[in-house]
Amino acid sequence: MLTSKQRAQLRALANSLEPVLIVGKGGVTENVVQEAENALRTRELLKGRVLETSLLTAREACDGICAATGAEGVQAIGTKFVLYRENPALPEEKRITLRKQGRP
Repeated sequence: MLTSKQRAQLRALANSLEPVLIVGKGGVTENVVQEAENALRTRELLKGRVLETSLLTAREACDGICAATGAEGVQAIGTKFVLYRENPALPEEKRITLRKQGRP
């Protein structure tokens, strides 16, 4: 579970990212989940976009992908959403170091 400070840190990092995951009119399909899985494994943080033709909102798509991949939804605004999942691989392969919980 992310704290509000960690979410703020991840939102700041995601601000400069381009959407790499697109959810179309098919919704959260197996292919979308697989692409999210691959992107989260290599990047840890990804930005996605829901097309206007989709029947889902950005929040619904974000929640569906989070449930399927075990990621955490950082933000969903308009048609864009941000996901984060810590890389379960070796610690030296981590790309993002989150602030510790509690007071510094």
